[in-house]
Amino acid sequence: MTDLALRELTVRYGNRDAVHPLSLTVPSGGWLCLIGPNGAGKSSVMRATCGLAPHGGVIAIAGEETAAMTARERARRVAYVPQAPVLPADMTVFDYVLLGRSPFISYFGSVSAQDRVIANDILQRLDLAAFSDRMLSTLSGGESQRLVLARSIAQGAPVLLLDEPTSALDIGHQQQALELVDRLRRENGLTVVSAMHDLTLAGLYADRLALLHEGHLVAEGTPAQVLRPEILSEFYGVSVRVHYDDDGTVVVVPNRRTR
Repeated sequence: MTDLALRELTVRYGNRDAVHPLSLTVPSGGWLCLIGPNGAGKSSVMRATCGLAPHGGVIAIAGEETAAMTARERARRVAYVPQAPVLPADMTVFDYVLLGRSPFISYFGSVSAQDRVIANDILQRLDLAAFSDRMLSTLSGGESQRLVLARSIAQGAPVLLLDEPTSALDIGHQQQALELVDRLRRENGLTVVSAMHDLTLAGLYADRLALLHEGHLVAEGTPAQVLRPEILSEFYGVSVRVHYDDDGTVVVVPNRRTR
């Protein structure tokens, strides 16, 4: 079991509090999506969880605090897809995905045949196999975003953090990527935390939503509990219609403002 627990998590940049004391728990195999307007603190929570931002409070994976882990140990447990990744231009697609296997290769070891099988499988699943020999500098924004997701999945960590993973993808590849993540969590118990602006996609794939506003947790629950017109109006400043299907699907549609 690989649950993720945030207890009184805080993130501070200089004299500015980006995240106020935040406590959340994601069970093994669960999917929590962080939502909220720009500047709400979503990315700060992600960066703190994977060790890229200094923080207060406790972050624990399967009961073990990440503060006690080495960077290599943490990389074996947490994979991270940043919002704006920087890709090395002079590397091939296949070699970049193989980087995801680095935490499991000894310092003087080399890539194994199994590592290559894993990389090839992920490239196939994300419709990137035809690009294996291409240089990263030749990829489009959407192709690059799928590639970063591929590397993180190849990492094989039990906790996956996704910061706006589909913002550059067309609707077909959005569904392809999110369905793969959903399948992995159901089959392998992958624990997922994502940050997304598309509220309909967030409600479609996540078990629970946590709405952040100015670094505070202001709402948490199922998509049907959080994606309510009065809540979205208060914290997003927007007028929307919300449709609830019998199967639990929640669709958020902005109301066009009339002049």
